[in-house]
Amino acid sequence: MHLERHRTAHIGWLRAAVLGANDGLISTASLVVGVAASGATRGAVLIAGIAGLVAGAMSMAAGEYVSVSSQADTEQADLARERHELASDPEAEHAELTAIYEARGLTPELASQVATQLMARDALGAHARDELGLSEVMTARPLQAAMASAAAFGLGALLPVLIVAFLPPQHLGVLVTGSALLLLAVLGAVAARVGGAKVGRGALRVAFWGVAAMAASALIGRLFGTAVL
Repeated sequence: MHLERHRTAHIGWLRAAVLGANDGLISTASLVVGVAASGATRGAVLIAGIAGLVAGAMSMAAGEYVSVSSQADTEQADLARERHELASDPEAEHAELTAIYEARGLTPELASQVATQLMARDALGAHARDELGLSEVMTARPLQAAMASAAAFGLGALLPVLIVAFLPPQHLGVLVTGSALLLLAVLGAVAARVGGAKVGRGALRVAFWGVAAMAASALIGRLFGTAVL
């Protein structure tokens, strides 16, 4: 057998995981850097980081679940409509599928034969795939997206929290910023690699936004607190 592995199979979890990890790392590192730059104690910075981790992970899970559930509801509504149309007017649905195949380059006769055979086997599946653009690979999975986002956010946010907890407090800003940028570049490169894009571009674009977020947070901390870094 000739087995093929396509990158679109990773879309369902990859988008949520990459978004969660990047958001967890950037937001928590920025929070830690901003609070540290204000002159807060190590304990206060640690509490802020842990609170940001927990709140962010729950927020990401809830947001992804609601968002992807809305997508799933839309898909189910479209499928219900197609199911009704197939039951009430199968001839019109056959003509609709035939026209789709003709537009893709088949002759009218062959397009009609293909539509007939596909509808005989799985009429709803044929219309879902070729009329609505839905497939098993691209189907919305709310729970999977929510869990992937929450877990990825927590893992991304864990790095700055561990640095605050175990490394010297005198240089928290530098340590958190440097390690976060390094990990962001790695995450960007890995995501680009899995998605089939250029690794260098993926690493740079993620690191750029990380720098912007942490610089803005540090600036706010210095403006409204006593800078100690």
